[in-house]
Amino acid sequence: MLDLFIAMVREEWRVHAVLFGPAMFALLPVLVGAMAFMGAFLVPVVDQALPAGDLASIVHVLFLLLGAMVGGFGLVGNEVMNRRFGQASFVAFAARTLPLSEQRIFAAFVAKDTVYYLVLWILPVIAGVALASPFIGLSTEAVLRLLLSLTLSFLSGLAGLFLLTTVWGRSRLAFGLLLLGATAAIGALLLATGGLPPYLPLVLYRGFSWSALAQTLAALGAAFAVSLLLFSPAPTGSERRHPDRFGVLYARLGRLPFPALASKDLLDLWRSGGGVGQVLFSLLIPLVLCWFLLSLLAPVLPSHGVLLLFSVLTGVLASTMFTWLTAFDTPGAYACLPVAVGDLIRSKLGLFALLHVVPVAIVLGAAVLAGGGEVGLPALAMMLGVSAWSVSVTVYLAGLSPNVLVYDPRVLVTYLAAVGLPVVGLVVLALVNPWLGLVALALLGPAHLLVRAAVRRWEAAENTIF
Repeated sequence: MLDLFIAMVREEWRVHAVLFGPAMFALLPVLVGAMAFMGAFLVPVVDQALPAGDLASIVHVLFLLLGAMVGGFGLVGNEVMNRRFGQASFVAFAARTLPLSEQRIFAAFVAKDTVYYLVLWILPVIAGVALASPFIGLSTEAVLRLLLSLTLSFLSGLAGLFLLTTVWGRSRLAFGLLLLGATAAIGALLLATGGLPPYLPLVLYRGFSWSALAQTLAALGAAFAVSLLLFSPAPTGSERRHPDRFGVLYARLGRLPFPALASKDLLDLWRSGGGVGQVLFSLLIPLVLCWFLLSLLAPVLPSHGVLLLFSVLTGVLASTMFTWLTAFDTPGAYACLPVAVGDLIRSKLGLFALLHVVPVAIVLGAAVLAGGGEVGLPALAMMLGVSAWSVSVTVYLAGLSPNVLVYDPRVLVTYLAAVGLPVVGLVVLALVNPWLGLVALALLGPAHLLVRAAVRRWEAAENTIF
């Protein structure tokens, strides 16, 4: 198992080193740490503006959210093992040639990805805060507690979503029973104690105890163990039969650009175990955590501030639906067909626009439930404008490979700057006057122009390669 893990780590390094160069890839954690170092100097200012203890809660929820957003291993496990790995990862493909079970290989893959996220994203953030600690009055003990609690918070989100998505992939009935049991347990706790149990990683940050650490590690170990035991990829060479829905989809998607390609992508998404699962685990659950996070800021925000900020975050997360549509194929698979890269981009963006019925419903539902229906229109405009601009930047910078190029520091910095600056401006305008959020619709024009430039850029790149 250790040899398999080490081989996967080496393979991951070599793949990214070939793509970006070893020096550039190694700079990614340095870049993340530098951004955390600069952001740490805002901690004293933010801490004074928030109620006591809220900043620590917000940071831990953010790390929980990050873990939840990358914890969907079980949702796409079948496709990862049976389709994608055969094209991109020789070690994970070894189940077809070596006496290794797919379950063991997938366990090593989960361990490798967990370590990679910790090394590339989590530990650099904590290192940046540690470097800034002498200037912001954070003690060494507090930094060490932060290292432990934020790591455990990230792993909690990752393990929790891994368990949920694995159960979802195994049995929809079992998933429903799990949710029912969890709801009943939460209700019993609320009735018995008048509140939810404390969030253990946050407890460890506020005051370390061996008991809390043991409980947290036991819960994480149980979640990972059950997930791996339940994980069951489709056996290699097995045959699946699906009803022919291509003709029906092609007729219904006829108004989209390249409806045949859009129909194929939608079928891929649905048959991969995604579909409803992607919406639930990649959009709804992260947005529920975002709403909880923003609710902590309600005392310092103007009226409807939570709803407007939620709509912006929904727009950013909605833009990641483009990565769903690029996850199960690669541009190279179309190289021998009379299909241009620009056609693929346009077809996926057309389906991406169609899928926006989900975030639209989420924003409108949040507006009604929060009693902010009168500003539902500007909230919806902000979501659509931010999503359109974010996906246009993604397509321009990463083309049809956003899941890979996110590890390129140049792409990451450019994306953060190109998306962050307009978003911050929109948030400021909306907090001054909610109806100024309609200005977000002005981003649709530049987004359209940027997509056209992206098509020219990636078609030129393909011509250069071939």
